[in-house]
Amino acid sequence: MTPISNIQIFSKLPNIDSYSQNRKETEIKFYSVEEQDIASFIPVRNKFAHKGNFGHALMIAGSRGKTGTAVLSAKACLRSGAGLLTVHIPACGEIVLQTAIPEAMIEIDTTQDYVTHLGLLSKYNAIGIGPGIGCNEKTAGVLSQLFESATQLLVLDADAINLLAQNTQLLRLLPANSILTPHAGEFDRLAGSSSNAYKRLEKACQWAVQHKSFVILKGANTAICTPNKECYFNSTGNPGMATAGSGDVLTGIILGLLAQSYSPLNASLTGVFLHGLAGDMAANEKSQESLIASDIIENVGYAFKKITNFVTNSIV
Repeated sequence: MTPISNIQIFSKLPNIDSYSQNRKETEIKFYSVEEQDIASFIPVRNKFAHKGNFGHALMIAGSRGKTGTAVLSAKACLRSGAGLLTVHIPACGEIVLQTAIPEAMIEIDTTQDYVTHLGLLSKYNAIGIGPGIGCNEKTAGVLSQLFESATQLLVLDADAINLLAQNTQLLRLLPANSILTPHAGEFDRLAGSSSNAYKRLEKACQWAVQHKSFVILKGANTAICTPNKECYFNSTGNPGMATAGSGDVLTGIILGLLAQSYSPLNASLTGVFLHGLAGDMAANEKSQESLIASDIIENVGYAFKKITNFVTNSIV
């Protein structure tokens, strides 16, 4: 990672020691993430590997009228390399999911229009929740149950973040090392409004440390804020990615990487970089104006190839 030495933010961050009530001035360390950094995170696959070696992911997504979010996040998860994927969806989405993405397994909720129940979690390696789930009270109960029972790493997006913003009790249950992927509006609902982007970034750094989680603040040069008082700026992506479903794709990519045993930090950095690079490739082909979320998914494989070719060329 390349340190950004000309940016200094001093924030009053909570002491990591939960038993201490003291607060101290702490410098946030800033880094720029480049292709060579991400190349070092992607392992070479063993010739004799099978799908069980690459993890089983669970994506909890969708509600009536928002089944497409589940499709996008599921496709992105599998494109990022997860060996197996189960999508938990309300009953209204069964035919759509089975038709649109036959590679995924489906777990049908007992309710027709939104998610209200949580199945057994023990077989999964990582869990994602949020795309298109809505903010129904019973869906909030699923989120609470997930926080209390899951031992896997979690990635939260969209309505999962909105439910956190509405319920302080849920926030207290948030497991350490969870990954949250808010855009500016979602983060403002979660942590309070900010007068400008600088203040919002400062608040995101504080929030990540306070809640021992990773905050991926989406936007131009997406910032990955960590519980270790570090902030990483991404170097890929373009304005064409400001389109419906783009965030669902990012959530799926990160979930797929977590299922493959990437650490929360490496999954966040790699996921954001791949997402942006795939978006750049899509924009080069389609234009920024016509880019849609599905175009990003279709270029994830090419993004992987570009990064792995970087490694090969470096060795040569």
